[in-house]
Amino acid sequence: MDKITEQEFLYSQGPDKGKSNIRTERFYLNIANKSLQRLVDADALSWLHEQLLKPLALCLTGYYQDVIADGGPWHTFVDQCRSLYGKTLPFYEIPDEYVDYELNYVDIRFMVWYFIAMSDDTHRNLDPYDSRIEKLAKAVFGLMEEKYEEAPIPEDNWTMAHELEMNVPEDIEQVYAYGLWLFMHCYLMTPAFALSLHHILSDPSIGDNDMEAIGKRLDAAINEDTIGPLAFYMREWLHLIIDGKLPSRHKEPTKETITHKYYQKMTDALDGQTIAFFKTYSELNRFFIDVIGWEKDENHLPQLSDSTDFVVMVNREKGMLVAKDIAKCIAAPSNPLYDKAFAEKHAFELLTVRGKCPVDLLKTIETNGWLPDASFPGSDNTTTVADNFDFIARCYLQGYYRGD
Repeated sequence: MDKITEQEFLYSQGPDKGKSNIRTERFYLNIANKSLQRLVDADALSWLHEQLLKPLALCLTGYYQDVIADGGPWHTFVDQCRSLYGKTLPFYEIPDEYVDYELNYVDIRFMVWYFIAMSDDTHRNLDPYDSRIEKLAKAVFGLMEEKYEEAPIPEDNWTMAHELEMNVPEDIEQVYAYGLWLFMHCYLMTPAFALSLHHILSDPSIGDNDMEAIGKRLDAAINEDTIGPLAFYMREWLHLIIDGKLPSRHKEPTKETITHKYYQKMTDALDGQTIAFFKTYSELNRFFIDVIGWEKDENHLPQLSDSTDFVVMVNREKGMLVAKDIAKCIAAPSNPLYDKAFAEKHAFELLTVRGKCPVDLLKTIETNGWLPDASFPGSDNTTTVADNFDFIARCYLQGYYRGD
């Protein structure tokens, strides 16, 4: 397999700030190429496409550079996992020898899963406990551990955040430049943006190879799209990395809560229930007419006419949402359509397929434990999904889950 070239390595590092140390660059280019060879030697080519191996090696090298420099992204990720979930990393138990913000085998194991699951359509639903992940992670960790004491501190973007402050006028330009680097080049951010980028490039409103339109959409994405394994917005990542805390949210003036008319109608008809299930479109349409009060003798929401297994949920303030083709996955006590055998095959899709399940419904399902059969395909370990529900949804669904 061809080696990673100097040009490929430098592109992965992002724009040169003019302070780069040639010896440092060569050291990490060497680490990247040796990592690539370790991946090959660990039989990566037997199950991963060759085109993934260089980016994977560069991604793992980025993690290595980050922990050597204590640059901020990995440090922040660990801190936020602890804040959100009360544990250091998703999925994996942390051994006694784990050292915060330094090189750890389990970190690399997570990064191998994260990169492959986000970058490879064939293995998008890869089980974090797949033994092949462990084999690759051990191979690369061994190399990085050998070289750890002699590794030079990376410069430029890796240490830039140490010198910046948010909301200081003198730093605004540098903060913006750092944000661009995070978005376009940081090993931790870019894998989770891969599917979003695919959607941007396949948008019918963007013509073939219309670089100007693509550029404008990417510029907008920096401010509008979530990124990274925890689906934070770029402004949130910047505040977390530079200031160590999320930005304060502007509080809207408190308004009197007005109960949505659909909420009142639905809960009155269903003895206070806020969720209902319908097998067929005709049943759903009859509900719209008889309960919600929509016009008689019409087919409402006709785009749903070819679907089945509907869920309708109502919120006091927001009103009503409708989801299709998922009712059989939801183990709600009031759901006569729940089908355990079907759910064992398809429940995981609610957490990983963008647009499959509306976010308010998904969070209600999580709160009530109504997705007990969800597991990574090929595994019957439902505990992994139950214990990492929010993380999996953030990582896979991104703005479809965190679109707040």
